[in-house]
Amino acid sequence: MASLEASRSPPGSRREPEVRNLRQDKYSVLLPTYNERENLPLIVWLLVKSFSESGINYEIIIIDDGSPDGTREVAEQLEKIYGSDKILLRPREKKLGLGTAYIHGMKHATGNYIIIMDADLSHHPKFIPEFIRKQKEGNFDIVSGTRYKGNGGVYGWDLKRKVISRGANFITQILLRPGASDLTGSFRLYRKEVLQKLIEKCVSKGYVFQMEMIVRARQLNYTIGEVPISFVDRVYGESKLGGNEIVSFLKGLLTLFATT
Repeated sequence: MASLEASRSPPGSRREPEVRNLRQDKYSVLLPTYNERENLPLIVWLLVKSFSESGINYEIIIIDDGSPDGTREVAEQLEKIYGSDKILLRPREKKLGLGTAYIHGMKHATGNYIIIMDADLSHHPKFIPEFIRKQKEGNFDIVSGTRYKGNGGVYGWDLKRKVISRGANFITQILLRPGASDLTGSFRLYRKEVLQKLIEKCVSKGYVFQMEMIVRARQLNYTIGEVPISFVDRVYGESKLGGNEIVSFLKGLLTLFATT
């Protein structure tokens, strides 16, 4: 199957290459958090550094889901340090799911592009300028970070975790044939209106949500570019991937296979 990078836009909606510069565009980073007190100051500092050095207009929206470890209090301090025009804390009272976190964050986003990424330092902001360059070069609707293409890779995982990840990706490639190399990754850049449309279409929860986003993008003929990234396992805190998540992933995969 041809790569999604070569896929066509919906009839009548093909876009001409964009001529606006980076200062006219604004990038809203959505950071859903739960128990990320140690990681949040570091990821925010790295984001601010990367955007400032690249001259990119940005805002960082932190969606904390009632973390009991004090993440919200840390976010409040970061808002004071960097300014409420750059750091926006938009908390919720409890864990309500990744998809609804993005919906909640987008309500407050003023950028025309949305960047989603993990707050646990697994995704390094140094790749964001590459995402933006890739989007401009191909006028893509979505740019996705990939661990399984070019010089992308995973660091810090034990063999079991790597086998699970590779196996899950292999199975999804066979069953869903999405034309993208990394379905379960969560480091992506979207046109804001594209992300809104995809979230409206998606019904999955948890880890399957990211996978469904790419599958639905294929159905809607959105174009996708890929940038190889290095994924590094979290330094602080505990991974949220467990047996229940793996079972949910398999159920969700079979549901997508049957309905797409």
